Amino acid sequence: MSSVSIIGSGNMASTIGTLAIAGGHTVEVIGRDPAKSAALAKSLGGGATAGTFGAAPTGDIVILAVLFDSAVPAVRAFGDALAGKIIVDITNPFDATGTGLAVPHDTSIAQRVAEAAPASAHVVKAFNTLFRHVLAQGGPVDVFMAGDDAQSKASVSAFIESLGLRARDTGDLRMAHWLEGAGVLTMGLARHGVGNFDFSLGINNLG
Repeated sequence: MSSVSIIGSGNMASTIGTLAIAGGHTVEVIGRDPAKSAALAKSLGGGATAGTFGAAPTGDIVILAVLFDSAVPAVRAFGDALAGKIIVDITNPFDATGTGLAVPHDTSIAQRVAEAAPASAHVVKAFNTLFRHVLAQGGPVDVFMAGDDAQSKASVSAFIESLGLRARDTGDLRMAHWLEGAGVLTMGLARHGVGNFDFSLGINNLG
């Protein structure tokens, strides 16, 4: 089992934290508002604790569960406290209409997080193609991921599988741009082709 720190105290932080506790992991919640972090940790139960924003996270895996425009500032605020950590970026850089990306075509939020993080940290993009309530239901849905470090991806993959989900490796961190684009795709499908938010993107093995 892993030791997991979650930066953020919103809906996705709560959902992933709940799944992590159920999967037998140790969970730490870290937010800018100590009261909110403490409240979320208490609601999660399972021995979840509240950490201090900017201090070294206790978890080997650090999940960045903040709004996309807060991702890089948060990583910079922690600085060397993230050295040696696996940072999982779950954010979606949607534009104001949710029909495009708010980052240039040759990069991604995950890549910018990697640039801001200590050199010894490793960034993995994951969870961004899943709607929160679908993730909360659990079950064998696919979690697409991307990252440059094979060992870090193996650790995140094991974490994902422990939650009852399926890890799907898409390649190195350059693929994060396309995963973020897939987040836009899910929004388009929800509004048009599917007509609701009760679905997830997944792999259908035909062989």
